Amino acid sequence: MRARLAARPGLRLALALGLLLALAPPAAAQGLVHAVGPIGMTVGDMERSVAFYSRVLGFEKVSDVELRGEDWERLQGVFGLRIRVVRMRLGREAIELTEYLTPRGRPVPADSRSHDRWFQHVAIIVSDMDQAYARLREHRVEHASPAPQRLPDWNPGAGGIRAFYFKDPDGHPLEILWFPPGKGDPRWQQHDDRLFLGIDHTAIVVADTERSLRCYRDTLGLRVVGESENHGPEQERLNNVFGARLRITTLKAAAGPGVELLEYLAPRDGRPAPADARASDLAHWQTRLVAADAEAVHRAVRGGACGGIISPGVVAPAEPALGFARGALVRDPDGHALQVVQP
Repeated sequence: MRARLAARPGLRLALALGLLLALAPPAAAQGLVHAVGPIGMTVGDMERSVAFYSRVLGFEKVSDVELRGEDWERLQGVFGLRIRVVRMRLGREAIELTEYLTPRGRPVPADSRSHDRWFQHVAIIVSDMDQAYARLREHRVEHASPAPQRLPDWNPGAGGIRAFYFKDPDGHPLEILWFPPGKGDPRWQQHDDRLFLGIDHTAIVVADTERSLRCYRDTLGLRVVGESENHGPEQERLNNVFGARLRITTLKAAAGPGVELLEYLAPRDGRPAPADARASDLAHWQTRLVAADAEAVHRAVRGGACGGIISPGVVAPAEPALGFARGALVRDPDGHALQVVQP
C-alpha cells in the first residue's frame, strides 16, 4: 500500500506531461503559422458594410484598394475578378471586407442555421453588454439570438459570460461577448471608455473536432488553449438551435485572435458547405494565417490533413497591396477558407 501511495505523485506528473504533449502540435508543425488575422468576408455593397461596421460597431477604416488581374484570380480561385478590399480595425484586431465588382456571387442562404458547417463568425468584445445591445437595437440589427444570454455558473469555463448573436447587412453572423472579471484575456478587463473593444476569436462549425485538430493543430501548428462542453437553455437560445450541445475547442497562434471549433454533438443535422462554394459568394469567410514560409504551409496542406487547395499554388502578387508578398487560399476539412500568407 505504501509503495502504491508513494508512486502516485510520479503518476500524476506523468499524466500531466502526457496531457501537455497531447495538446501540443507535433514538432514538424510548430512555428508554421505564427499569427492569425485579419478575418475576411465577402460583402455585397461595400459602402453599406463600411457604414455598418464603423457607425454601429466602432471599426475604423484603415485601407481601401481595388485589385484585378491574373495574380488575384489565381489567389482567390475566381476568374475575371475585380475586387475592392477594405480593411477595418477595432483595437488590435482587424477584418477585411471584399466586394466582388465582378463576378457577383450568391447571397448567404436565407435558411442558414448556426449549426450548418458554412457558419463562421467573429466575437467582438464589449465593455458593457446592456449598452452594446441597446446600440444594436437602436440600429435595428437583425437578431440571431432572441436576447443576450448569460451562460450558467455550473459551467466553470463559461459561467457568467454574456453573449448575443446578430447579423450584418449581408447576413453574416456576428457575436458580441462580455467577460466577467477573471474570464477571458486579461486585456479585456483593461479598457477605456470604448464600448466595442476588439475581436477575441473567430468561430467555425466543424463536423469532427479530432479531424479538425489534425489540420489546425497537427498540420498548421496552432495550440489548443481551451476546451469546454456547453449545453442548456441559455446555449440553445444563444445559437437559436433547439437541443444544442456543443464541444468547443479554442486554438491560438503566437499573435492574433483565436480560432474556435464548434462541434455540435446535438443536433447532428447541420448541412455541409456547398461543394461549389466560391470566394465571390457572400457566405465566404477567409481566415488569414501568417507564416514565415507560405510554400511550406501549402505543401503541408497538400499532404491531406486539411481540406484542399483553392489557389493552384503560392501566388506572389506583382503589387503586394494587401500587405503580404506571397499567399495561397486553402480549405480546412469542412470547407472553411484559410488564406495563408507570407509577409
